Amino acid sequence: MAACARLCGVGQSRRCRRRQRHSQQDQDSDSDMDEEEEERIPNSQSLVELPPELLVEIFGLLPGTALPNLALVCKKFRQILNTETIWRRRCIEGWTLILFISVLHPYRHVLGLWQPDIGPYGGLLNVVVDGLFIIGWMYLPPHDPRVEDPMRRRPLFRIRMLGEDKAAVECMYGHRGPHRGDIQTVKKDEFSTKCNQTDHHRMPGGRQEEFRTWLEEEWGRTLEDIFHEHMQELILMKFIYTSQYDNCLTYRRIYLPPRQPSDLLQPGLFKGTYGSHGLEIVMLSFHGPWARGTKLTGDPNVPAGQLTLDVDLSRPVHLPDLESQWSMDELSRLVLAVHEQVQRDAPSDPSSLDVELGAGGKEGQMSGASAQGSEVPPAGAPQERQNFVLPLGVMARNEVYPRTCKMCFYGTGLIAGHGFTSPERTPGLFVLFDDDRFGFIWLELKSFSLYSRLTDSLPYAQAPSMERFEDMLRSMQSWTS
Repeated sequence: MAACARLCGVGQSRRCRRRQRHSQQDQDSDSDMDEEEEERIPNSQSLVELPPELLVEIFGLLPGTALPNLALVCKKFRQILNTETIWRRRCIEGWTLILFISVLHPYRHVLGLWQPDIGPYGGLLNVVVDGLFIIGWMYLPPHDPRVEDPMRRRPLFRIRMLGEDKAAVECMYGHRGPHRGDIQTVKKDEFSTKCNQTDHHRMPGGRQEEFRTWLEEEWGRTLEDIFHEHMQELILMKFIYTSQYDNCLTYRRIYLPPRQPSDLLQPGLFKGTYGSHGLEIVMLSFHGPWARGTKLTGDPNVPAGQLTLDVDLSRPVHLPDLESQWSMDELSRLVLAVHEQVQRDAPSDPSSLDVELGAGGKEGQMSGASAQGSEVPPAGAPQERQNFVLPLGVMARNEVYPRTCKMCFYGTGLIAGHGFTSPERTPGLFVLFDDDRFGFIWLELKSFSLYSRLTDSLPYAQAPSMERFEDMLRSMQSWTS
């Protein structure tokens, strides 16, 4: 008992609870024990005599409810307990627990990557923990045609603490600040958002002002700056279609493609040029001898979720000398020769969409891989770079493209009429520039699309397995077919 009192620095106390509870005999026994403890700890010292910085560390480990009583012990303790770091630690730990209980745990199912159901246009939503909030960021491609620029982000909703056991969902859409919203879980891997104050989305100048503001954000220009009449029609159509939702949307979970050791490059998300439709987001994934680009954002011709590119990595195309590359006829001759070989090797009567589109069916994979006996080049293998130039007559939204490439492959691109009518896979050339850029020459359209990797951090988006990822791709096609 004496040793305990000495460590506390307050001396012996007649009001010790232990003495009040025990009889005099027990007290005598305790005194004997205290004397033995004193003999074993001859150099014990008072807690008050410890260095202040050590006391700060000790007090910082105590429960917050014990600190006020500790401040009553002595003046030194009271002064040390005024140290800001002690209370900051207590607040952070306590706040984190409350944050987890009221926000992170109830809404953990909405974290990750999602595709909104906005007809053919789709999109990319990334829901993350951002400080004390859960925020849903809509990712927008850079302004056309600056494909190398970083992605733009726009907050659509946020979830914050409303009390110790409550959370509030706020709609961030519009220009009048956060307002009341709601989130509902529709089913597994799907949720919906609803705005409860859509008047916050309206602007004083009416629809005309809303359109001008949207156009500046979406395209970085005014309608007068866009001289192409067809492009003006497409832009106006997108505004009318997308603005009707008022941020009341349904989202479906999507995953990033898993990396396999044999992949030609790191799979992931890329920004690509699509003519008058502007920039769109494409997911590049690898499936054995196939590389596939799936649209996450789309347009009225080829909607989001569709397989925009299908590349046969077992059919490399060796470019001619630089002088011959200027000729569109020479490029067409090379690619169409491979295309005709593919047609001869393909089943005469495709019985499924997988075989017809080369979408991973067993027959499609066997015919593609056995045609030339080629193998997918190993990932990371050194390649001799080739000079590259676009043929004359090929349209390119972005003329600043690399003038050398690592390798080229035969592939097909999906084209269709307005409303996704008469879809058709047409031959083209896949050009791998480096680990972060590739291109595709659409022979029939005589156009060139340049793709650049999306480098943003996207947590909570890894696919549990390749099987789950491929199931997701098939579901994406069905959403907009």
